[in-house]
Amino acid sequence: MPKRKPARKTRASRSPLPILFVLVLIAVAAGWFLLRPSERKHHPHKTVVSAVTPPPSETPLETPSELPTAAVATESPTPSAQPSPTASTSARASLAPLPPRAGNPNAPKLAIIVDDCGQWLSTERGFIALPVPVTLSVLPDVHGTATIAQEAHDAGKGVMLHLPMDTLSGMNPGPGKVTTAMTDAQITAQLENDLAQVPLAQGVNNHEGSKGSADTRVMTDVIDVLAKRNLFFIDSRTNAASVGEQIAAANGVKTAARDVFLDNKADVAYSEQQLREAAAIAKRTGSAIAIGHPKPTTLAAVKALVPELQAEGIEFVLVRDLAR
Repeated sequence: MPKRKPARKTRASRSPLPILFVLVLIAVAAGWFLLRPSERKHHPHKTVVSAVTPPPSETPLETPSELPTAAVATESPTPSAQPSPTASTSARASLAPLPPRAGNPNAPKLAIIVDDCGQWLSTERGFIALPVPVTLSVLPDVHGTATIAQEAHDAGKGVMLHLPMDTLSGMNPGPGKVTTAMTDAQITAQLENDLAQVPLAQGVNNHEGSKGSADTRVMTDVIDVLAKRNLFFIDSRTNAASVGEQIAAANGVKTAARDVFLDNKADVAYSEQQLREAAAIAKRTGSAIAIGHPKPTTLAAVKALVPELQAEGIEFVLVRDLAR
């Protein structure tokens, strides 16, 4: 019996080593698996951070109301006469129009005509983009005649032919002009040719024409063509002696006349003042017609005053709605 005791003591002293080794391996393995989830927790955080700044392709574009302003800054009818829009006293309110006062026949109506269109398309597109009705009067025989007439029509804006007529000063009003030196047949043929270039036109107003619009024979020839085509006539009143509106009314052609020119000066504050004057006339008489041109300053003034005038109850309309 005493010989067996040392043998049992030897086995007891060696048995804990492999067990401890196995326990250490298990502990190491468990620690490694426990650490992996904590490392994975950082990845969602990194994804969120990278998503804060969108890739360039997702960067928001300029809004439609901002695009025209950027476009017209680089193009103007006559660089020497078309400075960048100057500051004015009006707050530059949002262009989003107030809810229209539809169904109110007593609301004062204001129609804006943009003359000389077809030459400075980026500025003209700025007027087309306005959130209110405007009418573009398009010249014949210029590079953008067909393009801008189509774009205005597609946008629901008004389209007219801007008919060149001769002047008292002798200044050339441009191609496609009707003159007092023409015979009746020549006047008819010229006007028919001009109208063929703007087939979407629903009416006509005179471009220049301080001499032609005051000539009874010439205006009778013009109105005869419009009567056959059921087109209206707006007298631009470049001459106080104009007989256009009178002859049109006498021959059953719907007609009206310009009340205010918006931009005898290329200045935002001046054009705003003129537009407010047109609104005042509309409030007194029920309606008014304002004529402007594709000038960046004019566009800036109209954009600035649309919300203000709508808040005062002015309803913007196409000029065809004011021809009677």
